Amino acid sequence: MKFLVKLLASGLGTGYAPVAPGTVGSALATVIIYFCAGWWSPLPALGISILTFLLGVACCSRAEKYWGHDNRRMVIDEMAGMCLAVSFCEVGLKTLVPAFFIFRLFDIIKPPPASSAERLPSGWGVMTDDMVAGAYTVVLMWVLTRWM
Repeated sequence: MKFLVKLLASGLGTGYAPVAPGTVGSALATVIIYFCAGWWSPLPALGISILTFLLGVACCSRAEKYWGHDNRRMVIDEMAGMCLAVSFCEVGLKTLVPAFFIFRLFDIIKPPPASSAERLPSGWGVMTDDMVAGAYTVVLMWVLTRWM
């Protein structure tokens, strides 16, 4: 069970990247989404985001026992946030690339209420700030795709 918790919390191991593990986890999510383009639409995308969020809360809450709170190896939050970020986009390089960079920017700067959400207890805090970053990205991508 310990191995599975660490595997999932670390975004299938991407959290062990020596440099920018959150970016690597977000990149893995982006690649997976790209290959799911044939069936990617808002309803399944939101379902995947929510399921990944809930799985992440459980896994990160348990992984904190091994790594401490919001350890850099925990990147399932970036994966859930990235899924949310492009949940209303048509999947293609034209949307995934800007969404990736916008999501990473929001995740790094943590505009309110993301900064407050990060202080929630246990896995809730780990996961919620990235979902806020994903929600901000959804809105900005919606605006941008109207001009693309």
